[in-house]
Amino acid sequence: MKYRVLNKNRDFTRIYARGKSYVHPNLVLYVAKNRLGAPRIGLTATKKVGGAVQRNRARRVLRAALSDCLSPNCGGYDIILVARARTPHIKSTQAARTLAALLKKAGLPVKPRPAAPPAEPGGPQP
Repeated sequence: MKYRVLNKNRDFTRIYARGKSYVHPNLVLYVAKNRLGAPRIGLTATKKVGGAVQRNRARRVLRAALSDCLSPNCGGYDIILVARARTPHIKSTQAARTLAALLKKAGLPVKPRPAAPPAEPGGPQP
């Protein structure tokens, strides 16, 4: 999924002030409409998360969860994902489930999960 990156401080402060927030113990989601017609994404990990290694891991986990969850037709929204203290300690699949729940709560479309392959009748053969 292609999206633009939020990197200007004024954009972050605008979204924090005017956007709607959705909170979970693993991460926080801020959402605000934009007039661009394309999503813009910002990732944040403060020093409360930990040292540089933990902050980088938290951002990496959030990026992976975002690629799993964000639908390509989500429209013009500015989205900020804020890592919390638990974020570097969870797997990206757990973060994806959390992010999907928060995106649904925000009313944004979520990428459909791929169906599991059907099990073989009779179980595995030796």
